[in-house]
Amino acid sequence: MKARQAKRLARTGLSISLLVVIGAGFSTISSASDEASLVKADKQSKYVEVVLTPGESLWSLAAMLAENGQIAAVVADIVEVNQLKSADVAAGTRLLVPTN
Repeated sequence: MKARQAKRLARTGLSISLLVVIGAGFSTISSASDEASLVKADKQSKYVEVVLTPGESLWSLAAMLAENGQIAAVVADIVEVNQLKSADVAAGTRLLVPTN
């Protein structure tokens, strides 16, 4: 009977050890992922996501954001960042736009 209990205890200990190692691995992967997303956020921190409302166009949005009348430059920036094929976008479209 004692041999059976010893095997069971050994299996339980092994299972717990394995779970701890797996948990530590996931924790390491998660923290590495968080650091990568922080780096990505720093690179994109000069942009904010907006949703185009009915009646708005890319040009009207750019006019609200542009400084010194640089509307065309803002439109070009929005098109490039969002990888758009043209400046024609539909209402409800989510866009990254530059912050001032």
